[in-house]
Amino acid sequence: MLTMMRQKGINSGHMFAAGMASIGLSVVSWVASLNAENSTARADRWGIFIGEWAPSFFALGVALRIEETQESKKSR
Repeated sequence: MLTMMRQKGINSGHMFAAGMASIGLSVVSWVASLNAENSTARADRWGIFIGEWAPSFFALGVALRIEETQESKKSR
């Protein structure tokens, strides 16, 4: 999977940015849902659902960073 991502031009920086964006999107969706529904339970579910994406993006970013580091050591 990591090889496929690298072939498509995705690097660790992209994954770290996606992780940060998902945290921001989580807060925005929570506030938007809270204002639209006026229900804290539904707003919490939306915020948590989107917030769960961040660890996956960060883990992929770390894995890609390790691969990038190993690749740069091989090319020396």
